Amino acid sequence: MSKTEEISAVKEMSKGNLMAVENVVGVAVGYQVKGGQQTGEFALVVMVSRKLPLSALAPHAVLPKSVSGVQVDVVEVGELRALQSPTSRWRPAPGGISIGHYKVTAGTLGAVVRDRNTGKRMILSNNHVIANSNDSEPGDIILQPGPLDGGTQTDDVIAHLERFCPIDFGTEPGSCEIADTYARIGNTLAGWLGSKHQLNAMKSDPQAVNLVDAALAKPLDEDDLLEEILHIGKVEGSEIGFLGMPVRKSGRTTSFTSSQISLINATVEISYGGDRKARFDNQMVTGPMSQGGDSGSLVVAGDSQRAVGLLFAGSNQSTIFNPIQAVMDCLEVDL
Repeated sequence: MSKTEEISAVKEMSKGNLMAVENVVGVAVGYQVKGGQQTGEFALVVMVSRKLPLSALAPHAVLPKSVSGVQVDVVEVGELRALQSPTSRWRPAPGGISIGHYKVTAGTLGAVVRDRNTGKRMILSNNHVIANSNDSEPGDIILQPGPLDGGTQTDDVIAHLERFCPIDFGTEPGSCEIADTYARIGNTLAGWLGSKHQLNAMKSDPQAVNLVDAALAKPLDEDDLLEEILHIGKVEGSEIGFLGMPVRKSGRTTSFTSSQISLINATVEISYGGDRKARFDNQMVTGPMSQGGDSGSLVVAGDSQRAVGLLFAGSNQSTIFNPIQAVMDCLEVDL
């Protein structure tokens, strides 16, 4: 067993307790950093939204220095959030440009992929970009450019939503008759007492975990798609990312940027606005190479034309992406 596999095993065993600590937003395998420089030594990396001095932490918020003999390194990454934000209309449309569900702002058209069953060309992006974070139906209108960039339902429809990998936020409308009955009784009593508040039965699963934030759209006309990515070109095949791997992407907000994979096998909690958060497992993390609106960008190896992942979240200090194989398997597509 390699060192990274050993640490991954410790990470899987301890991630539940570590993720429950206040201020912790992720756990991963990476290199230990001292004085701003990587040491080359592997560590169990705990990502926090804000790194505070020991004196400012409550006792329950202090992280261990090691877990099962593995060194713990604490890294500040800010608040990890799904990237969405506010260019021009492209026909044919390459990867790396503005796109969005008609009810969202704008994200990035990641790449053209092919449906494994039909062989048809499809548009790949994030669930939260073209499926409105689950709040959508197959056939919904997809605009290029996205609504925030001036896309309209009159002139800029490029595709319809085909399917998506649902994001499990840990709560959903309940289906338990017992819970529904209690809610109805409670609402009746509240009404008798003059309350204007209502109870709703909800299903809660705090252990819910996701692997990808991904969706697929079917173009109105396949000739409207260009099988290349701006500033990168045509992508051919895929490969698995590894620590230290150079990567690049082209997105609607920051265009072409590059970095290297600093963390692998990361478990992270992502904010989708309001009180909605979702936990993701087996993610990859780089340094800052994206901003709002870059969500959906295809992450490509720095030294080849092979896809590595699908960018979906980040902060001012980091970028998070799904491994590309997990995306393709969930959506049943190939590059």
